[in-house]
Amino acid sequence: MSDVAAINQLVVKYKSLRQEIAKVIVGQDDVVNQILISIFSGGHALLIGVPGLAKTLMVNTIAQTLGLDFKRIQFTPDLMPSDILGSEILDESRNFKFIKGPIFSNIILADEINRTPPKTQAALLEAMQERAVTVAGHHYKLDLPYFVLATQNPIEQEGTYPLPEAQLDRFMFAINLDYPTFSEEVQVVKATTSDVKSKVNTLFSAKEIIDFQQLIRKIPVADNVIEYAVKMVAKTRPNKDTAADLVKQYIDWGAGPRASQNLILAAKTHAAINGKFSPDIENVQAVAISILRHRIIKNYKAEAEGVTEEQIIRNLF
Repeated sequence: MSDVAAINQLVVKYKSLRQEIAKVIVGQDDVVNQILISIFSGGHALLIGVPGLAKTLMVNTIAQTLGLDFKRIQFTPDLMPSDILGSEILDESRNFKFIKGPIFSNIILADEINRTPPKTQAALLEAMQERAVTVAGHHYKLDLPYFVLATQNPIEQEGTYPLPEAQLDRFMFAINLDYPTFSEEVQVVKATTSDVKSKVNTLFSAKEIIDFQQLIRKIPVADNVIEYAVKMVAKTRPNKDTAADLVKQYIDWGAGPRASQNLILAAKTHAAINGKFSPDIENVQAVAISILRHRIIKNYKAEAEGVTEEQIIRNLF
């Protein structure tokens, strides 16, 4: 199949996928869109939202429609790395046998990732970056596609361990989840308090997702679009000559090169699912806020004056 035909097929399948997910998930279109862009780009996503906004249901539904294995890990202060990766045990014949942990799945929901100490948070790092884990000196490859969706609760900060910047940088997107609108909440309550259960169909296979991920990498990008993305990221670095005025005023630390890579990859996916054969500047802007939000660190002045990351990023457009 030609690449043009493959992109057209992706557009059709993506529309069907959105319709399937909408059978269970009311509203949250933007959030679902960004999670799917992240999966097709081969990245990971961090969901930031208060409890009870159907984060687990959303991930479970997406995993079902994509035909992928799904595991949920509840992060707690006493969770150990071996609880995630797995451990070696002695079997009946006195040989060591490796018992795989929940990390061996296609989609991992790392629930309340900031509730666990850094040592356990770090157990996810190798898996996210290398798509492999090392236990007791043995290297184990993870099945592809592999996607980590972590959630973070922004209100209860007691007993939490904030994610280190290096780990935040591993997430392609940081997605803010908001409360549903009044009409959406009415729909949710109707749907969840009756005895009708919505069933979703599986529309993809793991191989198809990997093929689409490779197709997206093949999409050509004009030099001016790449330069636009790199310039935008360069403007977030307050100690450089290229920094925007607002950045010099309100930002302590800017985004690294991984932000530029992610901007282009996500822009390619955003273009492809909308039937375009090459991304333009609009596609870069469409994904920029969620890609840069967690990579810029505000200073005290920004906190005091109530300036948000989103305002600063929009200023860079």
